[in-house]
Amino acid sequence: MTGRVQAVWTDFRGVLTPPLPWAVESFCKPLGLEPRLLHAAMRTVGRAYGAGSMEVLDTPLATEEEWGRQVEAALLDEFGVSADMSGFGERWFADRRVNQPWIDELRRLRAAGIFVGLLSNMPPGWDRYWRLMVPPEDFDDLVMSFETGCRKPDREVFDLAVRRSGIPAERSLLADDLAENCEGAVRAGWHGLHFTDTDDAVRAVREACGLPQAGPVLATHTERIPT
Repeated sequence: MTGRVQAVWTDFRGVLTPPLPWAVESFCKPLGLEPRLLHAAMRTVGRAYGAGSMEVLDTPLATEEEWGRQVEAALLDEFGVSADMSGFGERWFADRRVNQPWIDELRRLRAAGIFVGLLSNMPPGWDRYWRLMVPPEDFDDLVMSFETGCRKPDREVFDLAVRRSGIPAERSLLADDLAENCEGAVRAGWHGLHFTDTDDAVRAVREACGLPQAGPVLATHTERIPT
């Protein structure tokens, strides 16, 4: 791939919010539920649909209420564990923080003329929550799996994002906390940035865009969702 990046697409879950393992632990703790059991039950439900564990919600193949009841049943059947999965989205976001330094960097990128989009595997029930955390107007476009019916890491969603931005794949970059999604972006001709640290991501994105380096951002995930 040649040429400077002109479009930066960011993931939401695990990039604009804390890393996924922390989020799962935070959700499970009040339920007295081991994260590994939740993951296993989610995989069981996903297999019943011929889908990944979150794909059932992200595309969506079931409502959040249906999915919650199915996860409850899987937990009980497989592990003898009773857990209340009702109100999953509301409880998932109950103490969720945002990565303000990354949001600030995305705003700087837009001010420098870079297209900035949100490309997320997002359940429909979460739409109202993320909008309370990050202003939608911070993005030039939103590509959400529950609206498009396609999701990362499938090529279809990357091709759609290219059509929406008007910027070719070789000048597009995805910042995502899941390596498999970054690999999907690369297969689609994009740049893939595996997001593990905000400072490192800022440096890598600015280099890819041909922009001067900024100073250290110091802190991440410091603000809670407004109430």
